[in-house]
Amino acid sequence: MKKELRVKTNEEFQKIITCGKCKTSHSFVMCYYPTEKERDRIGISVGKKIGNAVIRNKVKRQVRMMVQQSCNFKTGYDYIFIVRTNYLKFDYQKNKNDLSRLYNSVYNR
Repeated sequence: MKKELRVKTNEEFQKIITCGKCKTSHSFVMCYYPTEKERDRIGISVGKKIGNAVIRNKVKRQVRMMVQQSCNFKTGYDYIFIVRTNYLKFDYQKNKNDLSRLYNSVYNR
C-alpha cells in the first residue's frame, strides 16, 4: 500500500473515528468517513494491549494484506481499521473472513 493512500496523522484518525460511521466485528472495528479526495485512504490502528512491538507490526502487515486482497473500496472515503484483542485468538484465514464480512456488511446495506 502506497504511503499517499494511508491516513497518517492523529488528527485525521480522530476526525474519522468521531465524525464517521463505525461497524464492528469480533476482531475489527471499521470506521469510514466521506472526503472530497478522489483516492481512498486507509489507516490501521493496533493498540498496546496486543502484544509487543514485533507482534503489533506483524498484525499491521497482515491487516494491510487482508485489505488489499479482499476489499474494493468506494472512492472518496477514508477508512480506519482498529484491531481488537480477539485478533490473536483466531488464525489468519478466520480474521480475513471476518474482515471480508465486515466490509460486505457496510456496502450491502
